[in-house]
Amino acid sequence: MAALISTYAVADRPLKARPGVGETIGQTLTMARRAYIKMMRNPEQFFDVTIQPLLFTAMFAYIFGGAISGDVKSYLPTIITGILAQTALTASMARGTQLREDMDKGVFDRFKALPIARIAPLAGPAVADLLRYGIAATLTIVVGLLMGYRPGGGVGGVLAGWALTIFAGWSLSWIFTWLGTVLKTAGGVQGLGMMIMFPLTFLSPAFVPKETMPDWLQHFVDVNPVTLVINATRDLMNAGDVTMSVVWALVGCAAVVAIFAPLSVWSYSKKL
Repeated sequence: MAALISTYAVADRPLKARPGVGETIGQTLTMARRAYIKMMRNPEQFFDVTIQPLLFTAMFAYIFGGAISGDVKSYLPTIITGILAQTALTASMARGTQLREDMDKGVFDRFKALPIARIAPLAGPAVADLLRYGIAATLTIVVGLLMGYRPGGGVGGVLAGWALTIFAGWSLSWIFTWLGTVLKTAGGVQGLGMMIMFPLTFLSPAFVPKETMPDWLQHFVDVNPVTLVINATRDLMNAGDVTMSVVWALVGCAAVVAIFAPLSVWSYSKKL
């Protein structure tokens, strides 16, 4: 009887309106703080954005530098910007895997009972991941400088390229966030993510000039969204120029968010 009375009492209460913009932002920041605390308590979440930039930058530079550009120093303007794009892509891939793991553990079941915006549990961790993208981009640039990389764009160009890399990683993370809401296992998200990452990374001018590829493959390279980010980063860091490549990269990143953020919220809401 007490349970019935409690149920009716709750049912008689007026339903709360959907959270406004200010409340949604506050709830998103709260979820970002939760994700940040979780990262601090699990340092292994930083392995891919600390070890990978150091390893890949040195490995690719010393292995391919002489063959492609004649020497390592001449290859650095190419490889540093390529590694920046690759690291942003691999770091963003982890967002979908971690999201799926949280959903499997029942964490998101607790969010169902909370009067919060549907996007907050998804956008909060994405905001917290900006720290990871920043660490990866910073380490890549620092390693390049130590190896002899001297960006022609100066400090301003480097900072602009650094910021563009972080924005690209954040926007691409929405693709993997969506995958995390539609696939059934974290392993499935990771496996499909790898299938997406490798073609986008290696079928681009990240490591070699596209002119060395077959003509039919160059057409894919031209429409590859990672190519837009790489070309824009090179224009900013190596020349200090704000070209149309920069504009198209920003437009492309914004389009990814505009498409996959609503898709992520929609597929997440269907599971509630």
